[in-house]
Amino acid sequence: MIKRTLAALATMAAVLGTSAAACPDWQGRPYFGTVELYAGFSPDPYVRNVTAGGTNDLARCGLNAAGYVTSRPDFDLYWRGSSSQMTIAIEARADAVLLVNAPDGSWHYSDDYRGTNPAITFYNPQEGLYDIWIGSYDGSRRNPARLVFTEFNY
Repeated sequence: MIKRTLAALATMAAVLGTSAAACPDWQGRPYFGTVELYAGFSPDPYVRNVTAGGTNDLARCGLNAAGYVTSRPDFDLYWRGSSSQMTIAIEARADAVLLVNAPDGSWHYSDDYRGTNPAITFYNPQEGLYDIWIGSYDGSRRNPARLVFTEFNY
């Protein structure tokens, strides 16, 4: 009986470990790079070409979000200075989703802000690291996209 209980616990731990490994990990190295932007940056908007999509189902990660992302962030933003607002947006032909882990550890999600393109505006954004995932709603991968940062109204 004890062996059976230990085996069941080991199996459960393995399953939970697999689930966690398939969720966003803010500590991972970003696929498309890093940028440090200061309040008042120029030119505004700052735009990077990226790819939207992933294989990890956000619905299984306890984030109250839908869509598919990679485990590692797609991009890291180090935000410096004081500004009234900073928007992170995605422009893609695919139905994209946007997931951001803010410097305070809070998670932010967007889907369909402008058409099927997501955007998140941070008012009085905190200084620090913003980990960014650019996913797809339907699980498609390798979708060309543009990652946009702006302090203007979006």
